[in-house]
Amino acid sequence: MKNLRSDLPSEFVDTYDQDTYAKSQEYTRVRTRFGFGVTAYDLAILLAFWLAGGFGWLDGILRGLGGGPIVMGLLFFVVLLAAKGVLDLPLDLYATFVIEERFGFNRTTRKTFVSDLVRGAAVGAVLGLPFLAVFLAVFEYLGWYAWLIAWAGVAVVSLAFQVILPRYVLPLFNKFTPLEEGELRLAIMDLGSNTGFPLQQVYVVDASRRSSKGNAYFIGLGKSKKIALFDTLVERHPTRELVAVLAHEIGHYKKRHTLTGTMAGIVEMGVFLWLFSLLAGRHGLFEAFGVSTPSFYVGILAVGILLRLPQLVLSIGMAAFSRHNERQADDFAVASIGSGEPLADGLARLSKDSLSNLTPHPFYVVLNYSHPPVIERIRRLRQADHRPQ
Repeated sequence: MKNLRSDLPSEFVDTYDQDTYAKSQEYTRVRTRFGFGVTAYDLAILLAFWLAGGFGWLDGILRGLGGGPIVMGLLFFVVLLAAKGVLDLPLDLYATFVIEERFGFNRTTRKTFVSDLVRGAAVGAVLGLPFLAVFLAVFEYLGWYAWLIAWAGVAVVSLAFQVILPRYVLPLFNKFTPLEEGELRLAIMDLGSNTGFPLQQVYVVDASRRSSKGNAYFIGLGKSKKIALFDTLVERHPTRELVAVLAHEIGHYKKRHTLTGTMAGIVEMGVFLWLFSLLAGRHGLFEAFGVSTPSFYVGILAVGILLRLPQLVLSIGMAAFSRHNERQADDFAVASIGSGEPLADGLARLSKDSLSNLTPHPFYVVLNYSHPPVIERIRRLRQADHRPQ
């Protein structure tokens, strides 16, 4: 927050006015302070429940009901996740209907908010509970090598989700409309042809139902892959900028970033499962959580909390890898359209429309940013036009 600057960076003088820049800084302050509050709130709830013996109390109730370790494990996580959802609900409401509303972003109605909650819970139950049941059964019945079998299962499920999400899950929350005929579609099809990208369809997402912010994304593998443009993005950006944004997304595909990101996540999960297999049987861990009888479902929770610090260290490396991928995708966009200026202009406009922090602290970037700061990207893109070919 101290790194916020009163002077507008020169890269944005054609996009921002002073009032909008001041508003973006206030948005950063408000969101950062709210983040402090959310973190403190979550930690206070965890410590209060833990120190009051809540984990042992819940485990004792479930054991009294019977039903076997798999059923007890499913109920254990359902109860905890449902309770967390209820406790987090006021924060979600405040973030959406107070903060986002104050800065002109929110377009979510009460009906849409409730619908998202219900559909999200339903999707989580349909996809998550069977996976969790199999996961618990593997550790409960397959012994020492269970973590290897579970890792293979996680790898298969992670790849399957790349097919399931774009085809069946995302359409439950948003409407995907094929981009209509016209100048933009023609330019995009030309881009696909020139880059050797098997582009059959580009979709426009009705993101304006929830927020005025713009974005574009690429998800999926094989025939299930989708390139989606937010309708807010299409409304505000000229064709040259939209083509540049899409070239960036195609760059992720051509550089195999979606696949490598999935594989990196699988490796990370493998490390977690190996450590879980080493720690989950230690009685002292369960005693620390006030649980008298060891179980794999409590072990998952306990080890998950215990490994927060190494996960933080690992996440720093993953974020650096992601920023590297974003630079590669930017370079691909420059090579594809012959200039960095359209993407630079598009990023500047996107940052204005989302009131991005233009001057984040470098250490905060290292800890949290999956993309390079927008000012760094714009400078790099504009310098690309002056590099010798």
